[in-house]
Amino acid sequence: MANDSLSSDASEIRAATFRLSRRMRQQRAVADMTDGQFAVLAHLSSLGSHTLSALAEREGITAPSMNRTVNALEERGFLTRTEDAADRRRVVIAITDAGRAVVKETTRRRDEWLGRVLADLSPEDRAVVRRAAEIILREVERDPRLTADPPPEQPAPSEPAAQAETAAAEPAQDGSRA
Repeated sequence: MANDSLSSDASEIRAATFRLSRRMRQQRAVADMTDGQFAVLAHLSSLGSHTLSALAEREGITAPSMNRTVNALEERGFLTRTEDAADRRRVVIAITDAGRAVVKETTRRRDEWLGRVLADLSPEDRAVVRRAAEIILREVERDPRLTADPPPEQPAPSEPAAQAETAAAEPAQDGSRA
């Protein structure tokens, strides 16, 4: 019985988290920028320059996939590649002022949108949401199982599979869940 309740709670929280995440991602400064491209810019903005392989490892993708992402961002002037002064074989990827502006504006839009949502809540409900966020962040950062890569026999879901799961979390027209 307790297991059913836990499973139901997990399902409800997952569905709410997916919907919130999707709505937040819609708030962006560059309409056609992918989530992966924005993640790279945000990472470079907060943690500084990296090599291509370090970025790929950080994002959990292959170096060729990261190279395509970096190429697209470089073509738009959001980042640069420069030779490492200490090791000319290495290339360092850095965010540009234009890239920083995209991160700043996207973050502003997301904070503004979430602020409007929170403004409609009672002070008690806002306190509950804030406390829930603190608990979730604490647990995600504390538990190495929550940040570990999936085992090799269970590869991470492909983009279409992740989109299908997100769609399944959306309520149907009648308010039920798929």
